Amino acid sequence: MTRKKALVVWGGMELHTPERGARVVRELLEAEGFAVQVTPDYDALGAEDVGSNDLVVPVITDGQLAPEKMNNLVAAVRAGTGLAGYHMGLATSFRASVPFRYMASCYWVQHPGNILTYRVDVRDSEHPITRGIESFEHTSEQYYLNYDPAVEVLATTTFSGEFHPWRKDVVMPVVFTTMHDQGRVFYSSLGHTADELAGGPVREILRRGLLWAAR
Repeated sequence: MTRKKALVVWGGMELHTPERGARVVRELLEAEGFAVQVTPDYDALGAEDVGSNDLVVPVITDGQLAPEKMNNLVAAVRAGTGLAGYHMGLATSFRASVPFRYMASCYWVQHPGNILTYRVDVRDSEHPITRGIESFEHTSEQYYLNYDPAVEVLATTTFSGEFHPWRKDVVMPVVFTTMHDQGRVFYSSLGHTADELAGGPVREILRRGLLWAAR
């Protein structure tokens, strides 16, 4: 039986502990039988054979990828390679690339109050990513996103308005899935640092999301 392949690329802001986070993703996938390549080389995302991967996971804050390489990545996802990200990955990756922004389906714009304790409300208890997981409290950055209305929202958070009163009671996706042509896309805004991925529902949501997204 052929092993599934995953590419995990890390980089950008050290505050987000991208290298350690990439190792967590590798651990989760290798435990499920994946052959995993981990690299800080962004160009790996735009390699001619990137579509041979069943899953691609950028653990990247911002960054740049040449347009022709981005075209390779987008073509791979459109043909069925899965795309998954957590926290900064997808939401802040390759901010200047319109094709990537369209594919990622979300864009980070703010985290009022910085690190705080907020509630994550599971909205879909039947989806394989969130099945059996109850709503929980989480201490981290509460991400405010601009997001694609086409996404399927699995979990949300509600802004209290304590820090930005004009956003009081706004309900924001925390975990979602969507499709980009034939490719599955998974995103969780949880996991500001790798420490948050150590266990509990945050790690389990990420594990299940990676598996769901993979071709």
